[in-house]
Amino acid sequence: MIKDIRVREDYVKVLELFYSYFGGLEKKVEAVGDLNLPDHHLRRKKEAIAEDILSLDGILPGLTPDQHLPEIANKLHALGALYVMEGSTLGGLYISKMIAKQLNLEDGKSLSFFDGYGEQTENMWNAFKSTLNEQVVRSEDQAVVVHAANDTFTKFKSWIELKTTSYR
Repeated sequence: MIKDIRVREDYVKVLELFYSYFGGLEKKVEAVGDLNLPDHHLRRKKEAIAEDILSLDGILPGLTPDQHLPEIANKLHALGALYVMEGSTLGGLYISKMIAKQLNLEDGKSLSFFDGYGEQTENMWNAFKSTLNEQVVRSEDQAVVVHAANDTFTKFKSWIELKTTSYR
């Protein structure tokens, strides 16, 4: 979908998918409580996506209903989901440049989500991985985090498929 973006409306549709899913996911992660991530307040994606949608005169969609989101019943599930959300920042800088070129977005606006943490993206990713490795040391716990991350990916793919069929 990202490679096929040719007009701003296409980009808004992509952002809406991320906003609804990541927004719903963040809500479930927040409900778990303290995750002992010192910079967790910097890692919220919903606000950046909302900023991008609104800067393109889009309307914020509703959040993904729980039945389309992974189970987030505890801290390990939440960390698995965060792994997916944080991992999305790694390719974001490349995606941001591609979208800027495809849509001729020279002002840098409307790209805050895919820009991630800008030049600090790799440092933020490494800090997240380090915290994750410190907190999840038992193999049983690692298995739960991996399962939650895989479930988050799978549900996101299903959500995209469900929503993109309604765009056609």
